Amino acid sequence: QVQLVESGGGLVQPGGSLRLSCAASGNIFSIGHMGWYRQAPGKERELVATITSGGSTNYVDSVKGRFTISRDNAKKTVDLQMNSLKPEDTAVYYCNMYYNNGRNYWGQGTQVTVSS
Repeated sequence: QVQLVESGGGLVQPGGSLRLSCAASGNIFSIGHMGWYRQAPGKERELVATITSGGSTNYVDSVKGRFTISRDNAKKTVDLQMNSLKPEDTAVYYCNMYYNNGRNYWGQGTQVTVSS
């Protein structure tokens, strides 16, 4: 069984920073392609950032220049550094891991609230 556990969410003022972390555990030799998604109230879940097993990254336009995704293969973790946070970044953030063979896993989510 594979588990993804997110941490690092919380309440932050506009302009502030948070760092989310996701740790993979269970029956895996290595982590696959990793991603962060978010879902705001009343909205669909959207992709925020991805990082492939080779280290290539991709970001949704709204977070480019503010968020940075990174991975540590030895620790089986993926982080999302979020700077210059805006109220519209408020959402539940989910960690995702997928493999080329179709296996796909989700974390339970962590709340990020940006408010003064």
